Amino acid sequence: MKIREIEVINLRFEYPSGRRFRYAGGVCTGRLTSLVKVHSDEGLVGIGSVYSHPDLVRKIIEEHLGPALVGEDPLEIERLWNRCYVLTRWYGRKGAAVSALGGIDIALWDLKGKAVGKRICDMIGPARKQVPAYASGLLWKSGAAELRDEAQRHLAAGFWGMKMRLGRSLGYDRAGLRAVRNAVGTDVRLMVDGNARYSLDEARSMVPEFRDAGIFWLEEPFAPENPQAFLSLRPEIEGIPLAAGENEFGYQGFSELIDHGVVQIAQPDCCRCGGLTEALRIAAHAEERRVQIAPHTWSDAVALTANMHLVSTVPGALTIEVDQTGNPFIDDLLVGGPRLEEGYAVVPETPGLGIDLDEDVVAKYTVPRGQATPPGNYSDMVFQ
Repeated sequence: MKIREIEVINLRFEYPSGRRFRYAGGVCTGRLTSLVKVHSDEGLVGIGSVYSHPDLVRKIIEEHLGPALVGEDPLEIERLWNRCYVLTRWYGRKGAAVSALGGIDIALWDLKGKAVGKRICDMIGPARKQVPAYASGLLWKSGAAELRDEAQRHLAAGFWGMKMRLGRSLGYDRAGLRAVRNAVGTDVRLMVDGNARYSLDEARSMVPEFRDAGIFWLEEPFAPENPQAFLSLRPEIEGIPLAAGENEFGYQGFSELIDHGVVQIAQPDCCRCGGLTEALRIAAHAEERRVQIAPHTWSDAVALTANMHLVSTVPGALTIEVDQTGNPFIDDLLVGGPRLEEGYAVVPETPGLGIDLDEDVVAKYTVPRGQATPPGNYSDMVFQ
């Protein structure tokens, strides 16, 4: 079997005005993601995804990496990963290049699973049938009452873990944190994302509030370029793990977080950090250093499923993130959608990733080839 073609499909969704949400970067007006399809000469197609600048992803894959892989054996996943890494080393060991490489890698894992008749998790090793999942939402609201109401909706939907975003102001953060904890009770895992908005002094002043609320982790209180702030806060927040990784890439980047004691929970995302191959290397290194992992996911259900396979096979993996902001690339992209049962995500049971794209949904949101990404605030990416 040989690779015949590698295809990129950029997707864009625009929120209606009444469904937009406020976050640290402003008002989110839409969502973006990129699908990757690896076509073989035997008719099998592997599916992957990338969460990065869509126009760069298309250029990197369709004009550079894709042509270099045509004719190669798609089952030689690690060799092809290394080939792509060498080809992109000179223009990006982090960022869009590594993420694009990862989208190909996920698709190769999916294709191989279909070829050999095994699920990805079963090709890796012993796997759990389901993995803990948490609701990711609770972005900036008009006040504590709105946060309380949303938290109760997540609880009613069966989630026993949820993440809220703070870093708006100390007054808002304190009131919101108390409102959410009171709304869900003490048995629910409550994670806090600081949106990289705190100063060290502000984070220190919030530590008593974090302790009183019994938060499960504190994510990115500081900018990822400021590891020293994480290290300075760590002794004062002992007992509450620090988490980060959504803005990191590759084994090298995560090793810096893990080896230097910056985080106690690493958050690799298969569609950003370099694919399943690299995420498995990161997870193995984290396990050696007694650091747990909890993958970031904020883009689409293909990435969510890849992260589910990862978590199901890694002993030190805690949970997966499920976007609850009305993102159709999470909710509608797959036939049947992700299966969530009583706070757990069920790992698909068919070969490869075990998913099928809803091609009508894909067609609805596809950005026409040759069209640049339209202006908008897409949560992690803003285009003017």
